Amino acid sequence: MSKTQRHTYRFNPHTLKYEKVFVSLRTRIRRISFNVLFGVVLGVVLVFVGLQFVDSPKERSLERQVAQYKRQTRLLSDRVERAERVLENIEERDDVLYRTIFSSEPISDAERHSGIGGVERYAEFDQMENGALLKATSQQVDDLTKRLYVESKSLDELYEMARNKSERMAAMPAILPIEKNKCKVVSGFGYRYHPILHYRRLHSGIDMTAPKGTPIYATGDGVVRIAGRSSEGYSGYGIVALVDHGYGFQTLYAHMQSVKVRVGQKVKRGEQIGTVGSSGMSSGNHLHYEVIQNGKKVDPVYYFFNDLTPAEYEDVLEQARQDNQSMS
Repeated sequence: MSKTQRHTYRFNPHTLKYEKVFVSLRTRIRRISFNVLFGVVLGVVLVFVGLQFVDSPKERSLERQVAQYKRQTRLLSDRVERAERVLENIEERDDVLYRTIFSSEPISDAERHSGIGGVERYAEFDQMENGALLKATSQQVDDLTKRLYVESKSLDELYEMARNKSERMAAMPAILPIEKNKCKVVSGFGYRYHPILHYRRLHSGIDMTAPKGTPIYATGDGVVRIAGRSSEGYSGYGIVALVDHGYGFQTLYAHMQSVKVRVGQKVKRGEQIGTVGSSGMSSGNHLHYEVIQNGKKVDPVYYFFNDLTPAEYEDVLEQARQDNQSMS
């Protein structure tokens, strides 16, 4: 059976006849090429549209995983924030309650929040789609880790303070250095007018008047570090005694008539260490008494709680607050 050939005819208006149209090979090739090219372009467009707007099963699975990771990251961030609030409460009790009980300096914010590593530690997150949240959470975890470590060391320190509470309480300077019925507070801690230098300067202790030769007592257990005249930062103080009580406490007794202890000697609270005098730059018989806590001079009147009744303590506070002239 022969195959019937298909021909194309065109009507000729001049001859009023249908004439067979002969298509050249070149034209046929061009038409075929155009059809093939059109099909290829159409296919590419369809594939592009499909890739842009229609997800494959694998892509849908990955999107679900990413969404789950985001949820888990947000939940982790929320848990870290809750842990931070709990730790803040512990830190506050550490500073305000525990360390107040033991008269210890609170831990500084700089020590608790000191950084871990450098800026490059979190650089890898900058290139991630969800990098901002991951970076913030990572920084939170690192900060929390550092603060937990610092708080752990602090609690170890507080445990030692509590274990040695009796020794610590015995070492704390907690009494008047002169019997309360034999002295009077005439100048307190703060800026006062100096009677010899004739200008206002920081008076880093309190002045207590008493008759010459009145006994001076150690205000807490400790070891004598200085006894006699000293030029080691105490120029003008005359005859002095410095007692190191441990636990960050030291006491200084200045302008004495004499000392009754020697360097290296252990003393107990209430043990005599000297007598009242007017040595050094002094305007009269008195004791200049200082309390040093962790290297910083503090107001001694806050450490007289073992000797005075509430009314007597208020009276001493009132005397110490007077903005008057010091005796040294």
